[in-house]
Amino acid sequence: MCRAKQVITEILFIFILVPSILFAQEEKKQNVWESFKFFVGSWKGTGEGKPGKSKLEAEFKFVLNGKFLEVKGKAVFEPQEKNQKGEVHEDLGFISYDSNRGKFVLRQFHVEGFVNQYVLDTLSSDGKTFVFLSESIENIPSGWKAKVTYKILNEDEFLVFFELAAPGKDLECYSENRLKRK
Repeated sequence: MCRAKQVITEILFIFILVPSILFAQEEKKQNVWESFKFFVGSWKGTGEGKPGKSKLEAEFKFVLNGKFLEVKGKAVFEPQEKNQKGEVHEDLGFISYDSNRGKFVLRQFHVEGFVNQYVLDTLSSDGKTFVFLSESIENIPSGWKAKVTYKILNEDEFLVFFELAAPGKDLECYSENRLKRK
């Protein structure tokens, strides 16, 4: 009889406690994205930098069962002396959470053929500034570095700073973009 009670207790433990533990772990996984929920939506704005002045569009959305944050961007640069026809830049990126490193990773694919991989280096204590540092950049000579900083200004607006450095050089601002929620 005592063994039967022990077996029943073990079965109840498995059916009651184990799902609770698994649910708590799943909820914890979902919470890693909390800081990024601000960005979900459609955005438009303007930019300025070395490639000139631009009009921007961006969209952030969770994809593949919420495991990745997709980031689409398009910048239309005005004609200028150095580029009289202007230019259209497009990129597609994905932010993932690397549970082995406990880090967020941003992979960007650019229409020019560059593929940049960044790791989230810093998230400010107020949750409003995200600093991604490059780990690798494909299709460019080795030694280049890049940095992308997202700075939330208010509930409907943020800035994006893109910095670039040639081998052996310091990072320099390449472009600054201001986006507002559509």
